[in-house]
Amino acid sequence: MAADRTFCLRDVVLPDGRTGQDVFVEAGRIAAVGPRLAVPDGVPSLDGGGWLLSPPFVDAHFHMDATLSHGLPRVNASGTLLEGIALWGELKPLLTQQALVDRALAYCDWAVAKGLLAIRTHVDVCDDRLLAVEALLHVKRTVAPYLDLQLVAFPQDGVLRAPTALANLKRALDLGVDVVGGIPHFERSMAQGAESVRVLCELAADRGLPVDMHCDESDDPLSRHIETLAAETVRLGLQGRVTGSHLTSMHSMDNYYASKLIPLIAEARVHVVANPLINITLQGRHDTYPKRRGMTRVPELLAAGVNVGFGHDCVMDPWYSLGSGDMLEVAHMGLHVAQMTSQAQMRACFDAVTCNNAAVLGLDGYGLAPGCHADMVLLQARDPAEAIRLRATRLLVVRDGRVVARTAPAVATLDLPGRPAAVDWTLRR
Repeated sequence: MAADRTFCLRDVVLPDGRTGQDVFVEAGRIAAVGPRLAVPDGVPSLDGGGWLLSPPFVDAHFHMDATLSHGLPRVNASGTLLEGIALWGELKPLLTQQALVDRALAYCDWAVAKGLLAIRTHVDVCDDRLLAVEALLHVKRTVAPYLDLQLVAFPQDGVLRAPTALANLKRALDLGVDVVGGIPHFERSMAQGAESVRVLCELAADRGLPVDMHCDESDDPLSRHIETLAAETVRLGLQGRVTGSHLTSMHSMDNYYASKLIPLIAEARVHVVANPLINITLQGRHDTYPKRRGMTRVPELLAAGVNVGFGHDCVMDPWYSLGSGDMLEVAHMGLHVAQMTSQAQMRACFDAVTCNNAAVLGLDGYGLAPGCHADMVLLQARDPAEAIRLRATRLLVVRDGRVVARTAPAVATLDLPGRPAAVDWTLRR
């Protein structure tokens, strides 16, 4: 590939279904998209092989300060959200800045290999040392050439419940953290939860910052802080800058109340981020049978015009012992849990880990149109549904016009009488 980040990627399929497309990249930007593009002499070409070209994957909800800490100082025996929070509280005094940096950088390497080039991560501010904040600010600067990292000041123990949380949150913002976070359902009372939403939204409005709150991550149908978050968004003119993450209590609400709530969320233009892998794992733990699904009402929110994204949330930490940074795995789980199996719905699940999440983060120049940054992923699949089905191999990952990761195509070689030696499990339509 040319050192000036100029090349032409030929014969790809785009997520909207266009086939036989070429993408001309000039100086790290997409200059043209179309069939059989004519480009200047000397411009190198790459063969896309008729595979799917996607904008990069985006994770709109993650906890990088905790990632890869599974088993420290012990394993979450019950598998519950509350034990995970308690376990994180045990681990915090044992953290060192270097260990935080090392684990986060290792995860960022995983992410880039999977075509995940933008992450919004919550960072706990309830440790008065702000070790995790300083560590992730360092990581953000380190990975900036190849990965966009947004930090959310997250008061894990409750911004009103923990004595120094609000002061620490403001200190974190002063240090350069990007987004105001919160966790109203973890305050001592419903009233204090609502008050925390007001305080934090006013702080964000005063500083001109976005808001992203862990909101109603509960099986309790009376946990309704998203209603307050939507109201405060409208009151303070924050439309389009606020995200409600999790919203799992909505899976337990009655339909009448949900029919009132969903239009309020849409009116306030609040983004919603569900976390399918983690919501389905942590929620419903107090149920016997039937067990609740544990994820918010994704199809209904999308139908109302709400921008809904999917987050990975956790990878090998006190809450979740699995994960690899693969956003197609997240989309795969989201598709199943939400029963989104029509062709249009499967495409919507692909959008939930790409363009919808990019809208949550407010990424500039994201996409595959002329003028966008030349950030893209070539997937060994023929369309978005197939990419989800196969958790497709990332053949090329391109950042700013440079290839930053390559993976060999997945091919199984068989030794069976009378059968082909190589197996192609993609379905060419």
